[in-house]
Amino acid sequence: AMDKKVQGKPMQQLMKRMLAAGDMEWVQFGDDTILNKPVEEWPVCDALIAFFSDGFPLDKAQAYVKLHEDSLYVLNSLEAQHWLFSRRDVYNKLKEYNILTPRHVICNRGEEPVWPDSVFEEFEDHIVCDGEKIAKPFVEKPISGEDHNVYIYYPRSAGGGCKHLFRKVGDKSSEFFPEENNVRRGGSFIYEEFMPTEGTDVKVYAVGPEYAHAEARKSPVVDGVVNRAEDGKEIRYPVLLSRKQKKIAHD
Repeated sequence: AMDKKVQGKPMQQLMKRMLAAGDMEWVQFGDDTILNKPVEEWPVCDALIAFFSDGFPLDKAQAYVKLHEDSLYVLNSLEAQHWLFSRRDVYNKLKEYNILTPRHVICNRGEEPVWPDSVFEEFEDHIVCDGEKIAKPFVEKPISGEDHNVYIYYPRSAGGGCKHLFRKVGDKSSEFFPEENNVRRGGSFIYEEFMPTEGTDVKVYAVGPEYAHAEARKSPVVDGVVNRAEDGKEIRYPVLLSRKQKKIAHD
């Protein structure tokens, strides 16, 4: 991982707990090695844990794994991190494992021949994509998982308009545009039914089949203002999962 990610509090906690579990040595490759040296000159390890972040050469890391595939144990899949870049691939993977998702359609544009262009129609309070109707309010997500510009479109009966969600800028995470009612047309998008959440977003981290952690934060849909603690971190709090949710994380 890049130095900035390794030096963060979550990674430091991971390192501390792994070192406390047994006789092992933690080797940090460092930005200079990762970016500037060939994989043949990277440290040789018995096990590897690697995380993508901005600037991290994922393909190069996979080449390192390939070079040492007979002797290297990979703790987390690098191949899986590739399909996380595509929301289309993520949704297909969720479907494959029977994990529930909001009703949605995938609108393909400009990706032929791999993904034929969709037949798309837009009306005042709904869209129709390849014959499937999604009524407002709906969420519009770019296919790229790295694009955090997610829009929510509201029906005329609720006043119309569009709320832009984006990566946090200072204490702001969304902005409402009352006169914006038409969807974006440049590129491929996922359109899904908007699910009200009573003002919270919940993230669930499934770590292997035996452990899952869930935490909630104030939803950016509420007012776009980020709630922060005294240390400047966004306020989050643990959530107890239901038996059904735990089973989904386990399976």
